Amino acid sequence: MTKTTHTVSFILNGEKKTFGTRPDEKLLTLLRREGYRGTKYGCGQGTCGACTVLLDGRATYACLLYAMQAEGREVRTIESVGTFDNPGDFQKELVAAGAVQCGYCIPGMVMSATALMETEAVFEDEIVKEYMDGNLCRCTGYEKIWVALRKTLDKRAAEKPAKKTSSKGARK
Repeated sequence: MTKTTHTVSFILNGEKKTFGTRPDEKLLTLLRREGYRGTKYGCGQGTCGACTVLLDGRATYACLLYAMQAEGREVRTIESVGTFDNPGDFQKELVAAGAVQCGYCIPGMVMSATALMETEAVFEDEIVKEYMDGNLCRCTGYEKIWVALRKTLDKRAAEKPAKKTSSKGARK
């Protein structure tokens, strides 16, 4: 018995894309099958954050979301944030701080931080912790990641005028 294939269309990293998918296929599986390998498979249960993508600007576990649920929405993966040759600000700070050991958690950390930086203008510790909650790192003990993130956020805050904080991009 073959499984029925459906079509799903959504904006992926700024481009409209259409994919064939099964009703039971998770977004993480579809993304990796289509070559977006920066989004990692970790726990498969929505607890480690390795698979974090932005769905309509909000940090979301791609391992829990069915691909069909992305229909008509905007999905961003780590590939939209920076490349090896042209890393984003937080990625640069992670390297400078020595915060990248095995690197498996880093894409999810970067995507959660991206949601934070694109949603908030005031980066109080409690707000930052809310956004980063749900990203596990088994190597670093978080201290160097926190240092890199604070440096990035402090630079951002110095560049932008303050606006009201909302936590609307934080994972729930």
